[in-house]
Amino acid sequence: MTSTTTSAAPAPMEAHGAYNRNTGVHAAGSSPAIPLFEEAARRVALADAPEPVTIADYGASEGHTSLQPLSAAIRALRERIGADRAVSVVHTDLPSDDFGVLFEMLENNPASYLRGDPACFASAVGRSFYRQILPASSVTLGWSSWAVQWLSRTPCPIPDQVQIAYSRDPAAHAAFARQAAADWASFLTYRGAELRPGGRLVVLTMALTDEGEFGYRPVLKAMYVSLLALVSAGLVRPEEARRMAIPTVARSREQFLAPFAATGAFAGLSVEHAEVFRGEDPIWTDFQRDGDTISYGARWAAFSRATVLPTLALALEDGAGDPRRDDFIARMEEGMAARLAARPEPMLIPLAALMLAKG
Repeated sequence: MTSTTTSAAPAPMEAHGAYNRNTGVHAAGSSPAIPLFEEAARRVALADAPEPVTIADYGASEGHTSLQPLSAAIRALRERIGADRAVSVVHTDLPSDDFGVLFEMLENNPASYLRGDPACFASAVGRSFYRQILPASSVTLGWSSWAVQWLSRTPCPIPDQVQIAYSRDPAAHAAFARQAAADWASFLTYRGAELRPGGRLVVLTMALTDEGEFGYRPVLKAMYVSLLALVSAGLVRPEEARRMAIPTVARSREQFLAPFAATGAFAGLSVEHAEVFRGEDPIWTDFQRDGDTISYGARWAAFSRATVLPTLALALEDGAGDPRRDDFIARMEEGMAARLAARPEPMLIPLAALMLAKG
């Protein structure tokens, strides 16, 4: 692999259930948006029976962060449609997603929305949400959590970091900003096509604070320093390290609303709710209770391994098939865990929650 700039999509999260096991931060961060999703379920326009009510879960990964919000929304819908009307839940993600883990969880997890609801049906589509995924005017209710921060491609290398938020390179910032704006417009355009009139979509994603802060500073510092240490140790070549970039962005409230600024609508959608808030940090909460520095470092490092380290590994000479891949990821996790354990501190986790309606 010679460059990440032509990458069509980020690498998959770590498979085999690792994402589900190590993303408690995502689950905790989703909680404040669940009441918004319940409200959307109570307000959404419904087609006449017996047409099924279709819920789309955009960017589902292995499904861990979907269970609680989808269960809450389905309960709210059941109050309106009764127990017998069919509800179709379509989980979407990249073709490389571990859908097997998702379906196993839906079948066996006690918190699954399928439990005790024989009129609820689950399916999945492996396709990027920067394209149209489902038929036009077919989706009643949409949900997307911790997904739209991922860009459709890495627009350029980041010469002095792995995360654009902490780069000092203005050209890289400009390229990422252009890609982020284009991807947000694409996401909205295709969701506007898929939603039924009167349908609603709730989006939870990474954000910038009003002061422009991205957050996650200790984790990203530990990640970059650990990478440089592997370069010094000879495991990673300097040119490989220069290619390593996490294709995620956090948008400001103004950037989320920019497509709607001219007329109040975009792609048939309007904004009914938009807020930026500070997400919960359950790892720090547990550390305050038990004082376990090793656990603190290990959990944040495992979170990083499950979410972004496979993406960095794609920049190795032979990409996902590079013989150093597993060693690279393991040593990055080990280095991050040690550095984070040496200096525990709370993590700033800025998030945005939006509810969009189709007129």
